[in-house]
Amino acid sequence: MSPIEIGLTSVAAIVILVYIGVYIPIALGVVSFISIWLMRDNFDLAMNLLKIAVGDSVMEYTFATVPLFTFMGLIVSRAGLGSDIYEVMNSGFRKVKGGIGMATVGANAVFAAVTGSSIASASVFAKVSVPQMLAYDYNPRFAVGVVAGSSVLGMIIPPSAMLIIYSFVAEQSVGEMFQAGIVPGLMLAVAYVGLIWAAGRFAPSWIGGRSFDATEWMSVREIASKTLPITGLIVVVMGGIYTGWLTPVEAGATGSLLALIIAVVRRKMSLHGFWHALLETGHITAAILFLITAASIYSRMLGIAGVPNELGEILSTSQLSFFWIMFFYVALIIFLGTLLDTASIILIVVPLFLPLIEPMGLSLVWFGIVTVVGAEIGLLTPPLGISCFVIKATLNDPRISLKDVFVGAFPFAVVMLIVLILLIRFPSLSLAILN
Repeated sequence: MSPIEIGLTSVAAIVILVYIGVYIPIALGVVSFISIWLMRDNFDLAMNLLKIAVGDSVMEYTFATVPLFTFMGLIVSRAGLGSDIYEVMNSGFRKVKGGIGMATVGANAVFAAVTGSSIASASVFAKVSVPQMLAYDYNPRFAVGVVAGSSVLGMIIPPSAMLIIYSFVAEQSVGEMFQAGIVPGLMLAVAYVGLIWAAGRFAPSWIGGRSFDATEWMSVREIASKTLPITGLIVVVMGGIYTGWLTPVEAGATGSLLALIIAVVRRKMSLHGFWHALLETGHITAAILFLITAASIYSRMLGIAGVPNELGEILSTSQLSFFWIMFFYVALIIFLGTLLDTASIILIVVPLFLPLIEPMGLSLVWFGIVTVVGAEIGLLTPPLGISCFVIKATLNDPRISLKDVFVGAFPFAVVMLIVLILLIRFPSLSLAILN
């Protein structure tokens, strides 16, 4: 077999292995290592490239953002800040048709700004928001759908683990990726609120629910006590990065310390909880490190095989326009999103397309936002739909089936697709803060 044939076969093999359940770094690393060995018929070369990939990943200074932001998100979750911000939002939107859904979207957007995890958001708000919506006779499909849809904000609004992974794969600044994710994340949150408002106006049966009898508004003091901690954390972390006062690593360290102080002051952190947060941070960090290492050796394998160059020649000879290139790319990542998780898509597809996008003069930061938003649609679509599975497992309610979760999340997936089209058509939306 020629190098290009081995390279293409290895890509297909990786997708199949990941789909049948092989751990992503194992699939990427082992297949890439064997492919380099076969292409060069040199075991020592393959081993040396693996050593370089491991060294590059471990020694990268910006990798320190991973454990720091992960730890901050875990502490924030344990401190109960997610439920606090939800209570405030719910108090403000309660009288509006679908108001609890709007409150869930708003609280998820704020929660995402300090956790960066769709899974954490789905788990927290499945327990906090769904039972209250069901208690007020909301349509169960709407209740779980709005939680599933808004949970993906955790992967778009910084600090996002997926933006960090993309920044390593594409060799882009973590800080710039964070800044670029703010406007698209807020656009998506506003679009979700707009969808709920329109449904309440024109299709109230989809939302369901009954009116609240009497609403006791929170006092200013109570609102401040529930919102100031998380607001201060966001201002310090994202404000520090945006103004340039803090690097992403420094912002992660500062945010972790501040989150820990908040948790201790609120008496939500014991030594036992602190130790478990450290252990979980270590597990997540190790997993992401393996992902980045495997992606590094995979990118080298593709370069040796000449797959990106071959794809570039095919596109140049076919003279496809920007529209069709992006159409095929988005269709590919959305399709893969129904089978694979977001990290797998970024690690497998991005190294293939980066050499094609860069010569076109397009921003790789913008391309990263498009990639993450497109791949995140897969979190809401069967058969994999990770957020939907998390919500179903968290609720453990026999009245709500997995089908109900997927059906409820579908309108929010459509809204995501519309926002994605806008981001592709108007790249300045992603680059507005940077520019």
